[in-house]
Amino acid sequence: MRMVDIIQAKRDGRELTKEQIQFVISGYTAGTIPDYQMSALLMAIYFEDMTPLEIGALTDAMLHSGDVLDLSAIPGIKVDKHSTGGVGDKISIPLAPLVAAAGAKNPMISGRGLGHTGGTLDKLEAIPGFNVDLTEQQFIDQVTTVGTAITSATGNLAPADKKIYALRDVTGTVEAIPLISSSIMSKKLASGTDGLVLDVKTGNGAFMKTEERAAALARALVRIGHLAGIKIIALLTDMDQPLGFTIGNALEIQESIAILQNQGPADVRDLTLTLGSHMLLQANLADDLTGARHILEKHLADGSALAKFKEMITAQGGDAGVVDDPTKLPQAKHTIPVLSTEAGMVTGMATDQLGVASMILGGGRQKKGDAIDPAVGIMLHKKIGDRVANGELLATIYAEEAQRPDVQAMVSEAIHLGPTATVPPLVHQVIE
Repeated sequence: MRMVDIIQAKRDGRELTKEQIQFVISGYTAGTIPDYQMSALLMAIYFEDMTPLEIGALTDAMLHSGDVLDLSAIPGIKVDKHSTGGVGDKISIPLAPLVAAAGAKNPMISGRGLGHTGGTLDKLEAIPGFNVDLTEQQFIDQVTTVGTAITSATGNLAPADKKIYALRDVTGTVEAIPLISSSIMSKKLASGTDGLVLDVKTGNGAFMKTEERAAALARALVRIGHLAGIKIIALLTDMDQPLGFTIGNALEIQESIAILQNQGPADVRDLTLTLGSHMLLQANLADDLTGARHILEKHLADGSALAKFKEMITAQGGDAGVVDDPTKLPQAKHTIPVLSTEAGMVTGMATDQLGVASMILGGGRQKKGDAIDPAVGIMLHKKIGDRVANGELLATIYAEEAQRPDVQAMVSEAIHLGPTATVPPLVHQVIE
């Protein structure tokens, strides 16, 4: 086979064979296929799309380009959750200990934030001492004993994806659904899970801005999961406003703790329970969603989910004292109010702009390798549908500087007021 023939085939809209796709992935991983040829193929895929069989073959080739975790030593059905990312999306943090408290085995390999979306690993590292770089054996041992662990990917987990993603990022091919879905699923399947609940975000703070595009991605992901023989379901959830009230690493840890204390924002609580209920069904720990939700609500009410979070923090080297004393989390030096300049109702938010504002404060990375300040961020005091008086507090900025007029302006402009508002549904669709 020749790479140029494969590029031309896809350029002309022809379906690639499994053997051709394997040739491309193994060659690119080994370095025998240069970046310029892979870039040409990625652009051809962007314009010509791929069939479900092609996407399945691409995912399988990327999955087997490196290590595949063997979690057979962990008893029971292993279930995981993956989010496509958004602003204020801290769901994994309360969800992992909650489903573990209910008896599910939850091996969770997570990522870091880049740009306007936050990363679970960055949030957990706001907890003093918390180690997100577990070895494979530590990961297996902790899931076996504690029921859950949240860690970064091992160095050789789906290495083809790492190389291809870096290339997509600089060649204008990130948005291609075949490439997104194979990237997500190659890592998730390599992590050895038996069941997967997908949280596919849609809205102005999401990667997929329209529900149509989000649904297409969800269907592609679910098809790959079925071909791989795992239990899988996708929920399309709203990202036209941040989840909860907090944006920023330590702030989101505090809000996650509030959820596990059976308090916290209604939307974060509801989505945690909704996703967790599907995970319990996949783990055969409940007969239906209503029963699963009841089980999870019980573990929130009796404190066992909170105790499980403390156990997880301790197991990963962190200071579990942050649960009872949030002042042990990093604290910003200054708080800056953002006040309304008119009366009305919150009609919408530029969610991605709020994420960028937090990033500019130091809460995220503008490029890989940037250091993160875990203390900074934004706390909203109003959400869509809330009434606002002139001069009322809209948000609080947590910053290292006493004055940040640039961020104040960004936050103020991102919160839109009007006479009436429609609150978007939290879950738009369920795709099985």
